[in-house]
Amino acid sequence: MLNTAARPIEVEEPTFGITERAERIAGRIDVATEEVERLPFDLSAIADEGVFINVDARGFSMLDRRLSWQSLGVTLPRGTAIAFRPPRSGLLPDRYRLALLRPAGRVHAALHKYSYRFTITETLFETPAYRWVPWCAFEAFEAEFNAALKALEAAKQDIDDHYEEASEEVIAAFLQLASDSARRLEATGQPVPDGFEDAVVHGVRKAIPTRDDLQQRLTLRYRVGAVLLGSEMLAEQRRASEERRRLQEVEGAARLERQQQDARERLVQEGLWAEQQRLRQQLEAEQEELRREAAIKERLRNLKIEAAKERLKESLSPLEEGAQQLHAAIYESAQVIRASLEKHGTLTGAAVSHAKKTARWFRLMNWNDSDGNLRALISDLEKLAKLPSEQRKSLEGPLNRVVGDIIQACYADARALAQPQRLSALEL
Repeated sequence: MLNTAARPIEVEEPTFGITERAERIAGRIDVATEEVERLPFDLSAIADEGVFINVDARGFSMLDRRLSWQSLGVTLPRGTAIAFRPPRSGLLPDRYRLALLRPAGRVHAALHKYSYRFTITETLFETPAYRWVPWCAFEAFEAEFNAALKALEAAKQDIDDHYEEASEEVIAAFLQLASDSARRLEATGQPVPDGFEDAVVHGVRKAIPTRDDLQQRLTLRYRVGAVLLGSEMLAEQRRASEERRRLQEVEGAARLERQQQDARERLVQEGLWAEQQRLRQQLEAEQEELRREAAIKERLRNLKIEAAKERLKESLSPLEEGAQQLHAAIYESAQVIRASLEKHGTLTGAAVSHAKKTARWFRLMNWNDSDGNLRALISDLEKLAKLPSEQRKSLEGPLNRVVGDIIQACYADARALAQPQRLSALEL
């Protein structure tokens, strides 16, 4: 038990705190500072010589339920100023239900037996659940708690072994209750709903706790609390503040390092992009230079080809001129021969001599192998000119046709030589 014998308490006034509070109080109530008494208040005895304990019993409310007035066959008057609360009923037979409830009551009784209640601590904790148990009584309380816990486990095992029997007993009791309620409603002139008894029994079946609920949800434990003094709270706040400041410094350093790392990575990336851009521009410049060089080479090649063509044309120009002059001479001779044919009907001596001379010129001057057709015509004309005059008269038609073909073959070159610029070029 707590020793509350009177003993002298020596309180040394601290150099700070109490004096300021006394002066503040004296100023607010207009009294002298010396008239404010110093009342010692020390929780160290409670904190050091005992412990605060709270018994926590959970799940025991499922062992009973509140009945409705209708299930009891009672109809309350309406509009009354009195509130009628329906009774509660157990969901297990009392020999099992009370065996489960007694351990919780035993633990609470043990807590009240071995503990003290302090109104000031209840006010500070804002709950009356915690009671102060001195260290000298804690072992006795713990023994009582362990005994109650064993009794609860034994009661759980007992209901688990006889669960089906207990459930049937509860359902039978409620069937009788439902039957009595139905008769009571009929006796009072109230309508009885269809399936009234089945509805009551169905509600009970759903409310009866299962085996798992009885084993898992029925729990007993005690919770231990320690007094957290103001100085400890201040020290904890100070440590928390220092820890937050340290974490902020660490996070700031990490954030700065990440920013620096990001900046370095951006610089490296920008350098890579700049190098890639430079290489791309260099490659484009080289390709453009190659295209320009290829264009220049192509232009030079075309110029060389054109110059070679010009030189070849200049070298072939006298030959062409000679061929055209030959064709013009043959054309003139053919014109003379045709005029003789038209005038005399046959070739005169001058026309024959002209034809022979034309054939000789052609053989001497013709170096172009492409004039095979003209060569054949000249040969035919030469053969016809060598015939006697009597035979030439009979061959006037073939002779005239050969001369016409020669004129047609040489017409283009003779016309080209007839142009003034070509004649001036020949004169030069």
